[in-house]
Amino acid sequence: MRIAWFDCFSGMSGDMTLGALVSAGWPAGELESLPGRLGLQGVRVGVKDVRRGPLAALQVEVVVEATQQPHRHLRHVEEVLARADLPAAVRERSLAVFRRLAAAEAEVHGTPVEQVHFHEVGAADALVDVAGALLGLERLGITRVHASPPRLGRGSVRSEHGLIPVPAPATALLLRGAPVEIGEVESELTTPTGAALLATLVEDWGPPPAFRLERVGTGAGSRDLAGQPNVLRVFIGEAQEPAAAGALRHHRVAVLETALDDENPQYVGALLPRLLAAGALDAMVVPSLMKKGRPGMWLIVIAEPESADVLARLLLTETTSLGVRVRHDERVELERRAEPVETSFGRILLKVASLPGGGERAVPEFESVREAAERAGRSLREVAEAALAAWRQQGGAGR
Repeated sequence: MRIAWFDCFSGMSGDMTLGALVSAGWPAGELESLPGRLGLQGVRVGVKDVRRGPLAALQVEVVVEATQQPHRHLRHVEEVLARADLPAAVRERSLAVFRRLAAAEAEVHGTPVEQVHFHEVGAADALVDVAGALLGLERLGITRVHASPPRLGRGSVRSEHGLIPVPAPATALLLRGAPVEIGEVESELTTPTGAALLATLVEDWGPPPAFRLERVGTGAGSRDLAGQPNVLRVFIGEAQEPAAAGALRHHRVAVLETALDDENPQYVGALLPRLLAAGALDAMVVPSLMKKGRPGMWLIVIAEPESADVLARLLLTETTSLGVRVRHDERVELERRAEPVETSFGRILLKVASLPGGGERAVPEFESVREAAERAGRSLREVAEAALAAWRQQGGAGR
């Protein structure tokens, strides 16, 4: 398994990501040809050697002729990616990044996602940044992405909406649930595009897992910073093989609990997806009998330890609870991975777990099944069964 670990000590942006991947061995010519593959007119990519503080790095600049760029909403970006000369997996993950970015911008401005407007120049720049990052990772054979907690920066920055605070509102929303650092630098270190890439790609935050280091790439930001080099580093290598197929994994988690006997159940039901969006690994409600014989609810949230405070504040703000119990448990988990299969309804993602006694178990991801079923006008069960049949046909169950 080949991994990439991004060292975000000076934040992350789209152009820094591209520079780091080219520095790590992705051919610059393939990046430079990307605007044509995306069908973007009046857009070119330049790559050059620079220094940021004491460090040599590669700087990537996406040059856009603003007068030639059309007005773009999310649907226009989706159309560009649908027509682009890109591998299917790169196209799908690029779409996921833009949809996440659009959802954050919609929340910031209080508008429907369909009305989010990507600035003409910014949309072309972001298309190259996002599609380039995904294409570079694929070409370098990366299967998993890890990252250190990104530094966000502080102060303010000029945008098309005027002066806005740093971190930008969209950046902050995109990184809900992730460990972050503000830092002392008065500058925008992590951009919304960089945050959307991190939020979509990163599986684990913090130090990298044990791996054999093969390549290091250093991408430069567009300006020099006082006190630190403005670079993003990527470390690429082969992860250590698991001890044995079906080995159990021990994972430390935070468990948050609160009992509610005077809350509207409808409010609690609406809170569950918000908890998941804020970083919860799982959230559930158990009916219970409270003191004095009153019916109530036991709300349980499981999360990464670093997300416990954020989730506790959300529980205390959005429910009638006066206190939340927090404890740290060790969870025994099966090794698992996400695996796509092609069906007559399109590509479906499955969650595949390695069983301790050998063999594997696959469960279709519900959201992937739901989207495919809605597109095809077929039942959820039919689409899920088709995904499992495709997985068995390609030999999944016998691994």
